[in-house]
Amino acid sequence: MNARYYLTGNGSAVVEDLIVDGNPNMTTVYHLDGADLRATHYCAAGNQPRLKATSTDDNKVVKFHMVDITNMPNPEAGHVRDLELQLTSASQVTILFTFVGSGKENVERIELARKT
Repeated sequence: MNARYYLTGNGSAVVEDLIVDGNPNMTTVYHLDGADLRATHYCAAGNQPRLKATSTDDNKVVKFHMVDITNMPNPEAGHVRDLELQLTSASQVTILFTFVGSGKENVERIELARKT
C-alpha cells in the first residue's frame, strides 16, 4: 500500500489517499471544525464515517472516534468506528483502523514510510 498526502480547500484540509495497485482505495480528509480536529473517511466498504479527535499524546498519537456515518445500508454493515494516527517519526506514520461489522471487531494496521 502506498499513500499520497496533499492540501485542499485553500490549505484548510489535508487529504490522505491510501493507494493499492495505483488506485486510491480509501481517502480520509482531516480538517478543523472550530477547535475540534475532524476526519471524514471515504471507506472501501462504501460508507463515510465522520470522526472527531478524542485525545492526543504529545502530538505523536491522535485518536479519533466516530460521531456519525453516511451511506450505511444497515446497522450491522462493516464500517470504521475508530481511527488512530501514530506519528512515529518525521518520515513514518502508523494508521490503525478499528473496523466493526456483524458483531465482530478487527484492527487493521497500516505502516507507512516516506520514500527518499
